[in-house]
Amino acid sequence: MLESIIRGRIVKIESKDYYVLCEKNHVYRCSLRGKFKNVLRHKKDKLLTLDIASIGDWVDFNKISTEVGVIEEIEERKNYLSRKALKARGSLKRGERLEQIIASNIDNLFIVTSVKLPNFNNRFLDRVIVSAESSKINVNIVINKIDLDERNIYKEWEQLYTDIGYNVFIISAVNGKGLDKVKDSLKNKVNIFWGQSGVGKSTILNSMFPNLEFDVGEISEFSQKGMHTTVTGEMREVEKNTFIIDTPGIRGIDPYGIKEEDLGHYFIEFIPYLYDCKFNTCTHTHEPGCAVVNAVEDCKISIERYESYLSLLETIEDDMIY
Repeated sequence: MLESIIRGRIVKIESKDYYVLCEKNHVYRCSLRGKFKNVLRHKKDKLLTLDIASIGDWVDFNKISTEVGVIEEIEERKNYLSRKALKARGSLKRGERLEQIIASNIDNLFIVTSVKLPNFNNRFLDRVIVSAESSKINVNIVINKIDLDERNIYKEWEQLYTDIGYNVFIISAVNGKGLDKVKDSLKNKVNIFWGQSGVGKSTILNSMFPNLEFDVGEISEFSQKGMHTTVTGEMREVEKNTFIIDTPGIRGIDPYGIKEEDLGHYFIEFIPYLYDCKFNTCTHTHEPGCAVVNAVEDCKISIERYESYLSLLETIEDDMIY
């Protein structure tokens, strides 16, 4: 039988099965050619990423039947969103902290937050922003559940991130307020929605595109933490050339592969001051002549963002290999 090579994009991964979307919206269930597994075995402890292929990857695959194929090549990614993988129990050697790739070839990242239930978490938001900035992904911030915000707490956060230069969408998935603006910004793009459990990602997506039918979790009144209902990430074409990737609820995130001296570049409001520091390896903490610290003291950089920076700085580990 003659081989038939087809180009497509991975839209879902389940265990060792990769679902690849091709022209005419046909999806093939594919496996990886053995050469990829051999590369994985060869690298062993030198391997830095857990994922050979990810959602959003463009691939060439050999069509085996009308439903099944084998992936032969994975194209180079223009970008990808990732985080540090959970550390394996007993990991002591250098380089054992691996990278987990969430999705690739992304145009827009929508970081979904909520004002209440759960409360707005700017530390989580800033961590995801750093991951996106380090991968050159366009950042959008969604503040949901403003129908619960009797004191208009959201306005302070909206002003903070708008002043920095980010697009901020103020919405209520329950009554539909602000959803049209979010939907308009998705067109002709690959968009990923990412946020902690319970902030309303799936409710927002279902409100904009009812045919998606993503599972919706409830919030525990005791812990105010959502139950994880989105089991696996998945990319769907919601309109012609418009794609949405929904991801599992994530309670914690650490950006991967960032050095202490580089972290400030991903807090974009720091950039105008970075090159005025006395030392080019300045970490903007204790060094004399630090222009960033001076900017914080002069209220040119918000104390909330600076504290997020310090919090992230503490998570950069000595056992990372770059």
